Amino acid sequence: MTSESTDVAPAAAVDATDEQLEQESDVAADYLEELLDIADIDGDLALEVRGGRAYVSVEAEASDSLSRISDPDTVQALQELTRLAVQNRTGRFSRLILDIAGSRDIRQRELEQLVERAVERLDEGASQASLPPMSSYERKLIHDIAADRGLVSESYGEGADRHTVLRRA
Repeated sequence: MTSESTDVAPAAAVDATDEQLEQESDVAADYLEELLDIADIDGDLALEVRGGRAYVSVEAEASDSLSRISDPDTVQALQELTRLAVQNRTGRFSRLILDIAGSRDIRQRELEQLVERAVERLDEGASQASLPPMSSYERKLIHDIAADRGLVSESYGEGADRHTVLRRA
């Protein structure tokens, strides 16, 4: 098992300029609009650049119109497909984040609750608390939440088994 305190993206993604990130957003929006049209799903796209990443949100007035594609596994799969479309068009690795019907905010709250349950285990005397495997983006969120709570976090494992372990500082 390997241990790293943070997940690191390739240098090309870290060094992307705002102009490149805006281009990623535009390519992603074109791809997603076509995909939504094919699936006959109504949705409005919002594009944003923040924290060195392109963010694309899909929202709809009738939230049930996005229910078919807003579960976490589907959002993750669509995000990966969108990243591949962006990479194919721009020739650069993309760290684009896709949000559908607020799914990322919902998942953020779930991860915060997961960390709270881990803190309870630590309060009960556990020396560490292992969290389930999750995506690199979710592990990054866990690292941020843990740091805000004064905890030490490290990622362990490879591929689909990569998970985060929390300890007291």
